[in-house]
Amino acid sequence: MKVIASQLRKGNVVDMDGVLYVILKAENFHPGKGTPVTQVDMRRIDNGTKVSERWKTTEGVMRAHVEDSVFNFLYADGEGYHFMEPQSYEQITVTEDVVGDSKVWLQDGMSVHLSVHNGVAIAIELPQKVTVEIMETEPVVKGQTASSSYKPAMADNGVRVMVPPHIGVGTRVVVNTEDSTYVERAKD
Repeated sequence: MKVIASQLRKGNVVDMDGVLYVILKAENFHPGKGTPVTQVDMRRIDNGTKVSERWKTTEGVMRAHVEDSVFNFLYADGEGYHFMEPQSYEQITVTEDVVGDSKVWLQDGMSVHLSVHNGVAIAIELPQKVTVEIMETEPVVKGQTASSSYKPAMADNGVRVMVPPHIGVGTRVVVNTEDSTYVERAKD
């Protein structure tokens, strides 16, 4: 299926001359004068080679046919990351290079979207927000205003997050998985 380059998003799979690539990052640039372009960083599925490509935003790009399904994370071991399809209980193992930096956000039972091509997982999409517990942070400094300042904190998954001054150790917070930013205090 052909799509215009500006519609490409992270996790999409494109077919270039019979070779499949998964998109890692896609940005649209609209210069003041000149042609708008889409800059794409992608990884070749068969050997893991990373490639950068630039297209005019209106140029046609071939998207590969992949099945997008919801899977639940089970566990990780030496073979890779194991996921289960909730309706059929079919399990799939995803390699380390496909999971990449997303591994820090994986939690037991978490639902993720996996793109599967010919029985092999080629891309993973995490939920946009994840709840984590703050394991360590600096104490509140008297006189700090909550609106303007944030302090560093360490989440239970090892990720550093900037949180408002009122957040203390043991507090559960919601974090954006794309850029590790604080969203809100967890409501549970």
